This record gives sequence, C-alpha cells and structure tokens, in this order.
Amino acid sequence: MMSTSKLTYTEFAHTGYLSNVASAARQLLAALLAVKPRSAAVETVVAQPVSTAWLHSLAQDCERHSPNLSAELRFMASRG
Repeated sequence: MMSTSKLTYTEFAHTGYLSNVASAARQLLAALLAVKPRSAAVETVVAQPVSTAWLHSLAQDCERHSPNLSAELRFMASRG
C-alpha cells in the first residue's frame, strides 16, 4: 500500500543568493500562471452562432479518427 503525502511550501528566512534566485523564480512562475484571459476573446467566441449543419460537418470530418467525438457532435446537433 502506498501512502500519499502532501507537499507543503516552507519559506526559510535565509537571505543568501540562492534563496533570492529561488524567490525570484517563484514570483515569475506565479506571475506567469496568474494571467487572466482577455474578455474580448471570450466575447468573440460567444458571439459566433453554432449551426446544426456545421456540427454535422465537423462530425463527418472526425468520424474516422475519433468516432466518440463524432457521436458527441451529432448529439449536440440533434439537441438543436
């Protein structure tokens, strides 16, 4: 039986060079991952209408390589 452990973050009070570099790397990573998506991109996606013919054509295109996705697209098209 394997036990799982939770990783915890502990910040030490060292003021050495490596701790400064590690702190800068953590702050950079936090800044990169904290970016929110632009609202203009979301509005353009929502503004585009989805037709049943378009969903059926997508389902036909992906029938050979992913039949489950094709079935989902056909189901979405049938819902109207």
